[in-house]
Amino acid sequence: MSLELQLLLLVWGTLVGLDLVSVPQAMIARPIVAGPIAGAMLGDIGTGLQLGVLFELFQYDILPMGATRSPEYGPATVAAVSAAHAAAGTLGLGLGALVGLITGMVGGLSLHTLRQLNTRAVRRAAVALEAGDPRALERLHAASILRDGVRAAVVTALGLALAPDSAGPISRGNASTARGRVAQRGGGGLGARGGGGGNAAPGGTWTQSALVRGRCGGRHDRGPAAMSRPSTGTRPRLVRSLLRLFTVPGILELRADAGRRHRRR
Repeated sequence: MSLELQLLLLVWGTLVGLDLVSVPQAMIARPIVAGPIAGAMLGDIGTGLQLGVLFELFQYDILPMGATRSPEYGPATVAAVSAAHAAAGTLGLGLGALVGLITGMVGGLSLHTLRQLNTRAVRRAAVALEAGDPRALERLHAASILRDGVRAAVVTALGLALAPDSAGPISRGNASTARGRVAQRGGGGLGARGGGGGNAAPGGTWTQSALVRGRCGGRHDRGPAAMSRPSTGTRPRLVRSLLRLFTVPGILELRADAGRRHRRR
């Protein structure tokens, strides 16, 4: 993800955080609005809409009455869409939900801290306010809005920092490129060895057996070529399986895998 796009998401998350209490209160803080717009910025409206609906359902359970302390799901939705866009498929939605929930909890704590700071500011300006000084009231309002803007920016930046780098091996944009490189490496190995065996070709390229295993998705045929395969830095299988549990498609996928393994036995 480019720096310009990250800054654009940061600005949008800051506006969403400001809209919740301060200005302009135009309902853009609702996840159903913040999510699709963040997705449109990333060119992935579908993911933005799915996560927007998810966090909107979480938002329905919140009653903003009195001094109620609750998570803030506006900037959290922006961060969740960014995280989901960096990863593909079910893994992306699960990772986005996880990042969004963490960011939402941090946002709720920041709102509580902001209320304490505003209360202290009002107490310090109590004498001027009781004297009827309009400038003191204006300064108090402007300072409160400024503090809320800084708070929203920090929360959004934290959420974007939790999102994986979109240049990594699980990104959407690099998936097809990675498959093309694997095919080219496999082809080079076949040419160098004359279509033979499963040993690695010169230069660390992969040979026919490794390429066939990659296409068929076999998990039990691990030969020497698979043992010598370079590490791609992908996430552990345990973490990936846990993230798949965050969404209904992930649960269905796990059940389908279990059924296939049972039929093989």
